[in-house]
Amino acid sequence: MKNVIDPFISLSYWPSAGGFGSNTNILETNIINPSVVLSVLIYFGKGVCASYNLLSLSNLLDNRKEKILNTIRNSEELCKGAIDQLEKARARLREVEMIGDKIRVNGDSQVEREKGDLINAASENLEQLEDPKNETVYSEQQRAIDQIRQQVSRQALRRTIGTLNSRFKIELHLRTINQNIGLFRTMMNTPD
Repeated sequence: MKNVIDPFISLSYWPSAGGFGSNTNILETNIINPSVVLSVLIYFGKGVCASYNLLSLSNLLDNRKEKILNTIRNSEELCKGAIDQLEKARARLREVEMIGDKIRVNGDSQVEREKGDLINAASENLEQLEDPKNETVYSEQQRAIDQIRQQVSRQALRRTIGTLNSRFKIELHLRTINQNIGLFRTMMNTPD
């Protein structure tokens, strides 16, 4: 590493020989050198500019201008076409929205009609189901009433028999039975 840095350190010890710099004093500078360089550039530059001929440069600019104008015209035509298509699409959208509104209104009214029909059908079905239910309830009530009547009749008959047994004597009892048997025989013997 020391060998690499040594040459740079030794350069700093050498005395400067005047070096490079810019002299801004016009009288002390050499004006001849820049004038020679400029004249050489102008001489050789004429040949370069002459080969590009101003006419061909003008043609190039005109061609470029025509291409740009054509591009602008095409863009404007495409824009007009796009605007026309947009207007057609908007008109079609309005038509579709109107049709959609009609369908929505018709659908709403159809839904309301069907809803009413379903409600009516359900109420009719409910009434039809209520009739057998009511008949079933009525028949069950009648059956319960009949059972209660039978139970009441049996109890009344038992009480009556109990009362009769306690109040009548056996002879009276046998006479009543014989009399009832006689009535029963006469009813059996009589033709209808």
